[in-house]
Amino acid sequence: MSTAAFKSTAFGRARLHPLPLRIMHWINAVAVFIMIGSGWRIYNDDVLFGWLHFPDFLVIGKWAQYGLQWHFFGMWIFALNGLAYLAYGIFGGRFRRKLLPVSLTEVRVTVADALHLRLSHEDLTVYNAVQKSLYLGVILVGILIVSTGLCLWKPVQFSEVAGLFGNFQTVRLIHFLCMSAIVVFIAVHVTLAFLVPRSLVAMITGGPVLNERHLGAADGDIGGASHRPKPSRPADAVIA
Repeated sequence: MSTAAFKSTAFGRARLHPLPLRIMHWINAVAVFIMIGSGWRIYNDDVLFGWLHFPDFLVIGKWAQYGLQWHFFGMWIFALNGLAYLAYGIFGGRFRRKLLPVSLTEVRVTVADALHLRLSHEDLTVYNAVQKSLYLGVILVGILIVSTGLCLWKPVQFSEVAGLFGNFQTVRLIHFLCMSAIVVFIAVHVTLAFLVPRSLVAMITGGPVLNERHLGAADGDIGGASHRPKPSRPADAVIA
């Protein structure tokens, strides 16, 4: 069997979201839930904004000390799972295939169409420009929130890193803003996932099986241009 035929057969059994990716996705969901809830408990003990307090039913931990314990627990899960996800995405080529390149023109068009509630998503295997931008953005925010979190946890040991951000309060503010960005991302992600239920089911079951049409995009040059998927129409895309 030729190399192309072998890889074609292999990809014919592959799904949009491989099992390792799905496992990391749901582990990350639990870790983020723990970190946000416990982080809000810690924040309430030393607020940044006098007008902002999180209600007790939203926080994790009866007191700030308990919140810290939960936060450290979630931190290790989030950091280790995040490293595994980055390694999987970079060395496995998934980031290159699914998130690059990003067209600013398509971003503008897709945002305009989304604002007009054009939410059909015919092809789950193709990400639109807004999806790519949001996923790349939340990855960068995740790296930044871990970096600032380490500076808050060990300000002396990570003093050189903390110095890049400024003083301790500035590090706290950046950490808080990163958390806020992740909360907004989750709200949009979950809302639109429910609007397009197939995308939610795909992250549980693995989604559609990849066929010959996806082989060229998934495996580089094999199959040539004839196997590369056509770009999705921005008007038919949705974040999910």
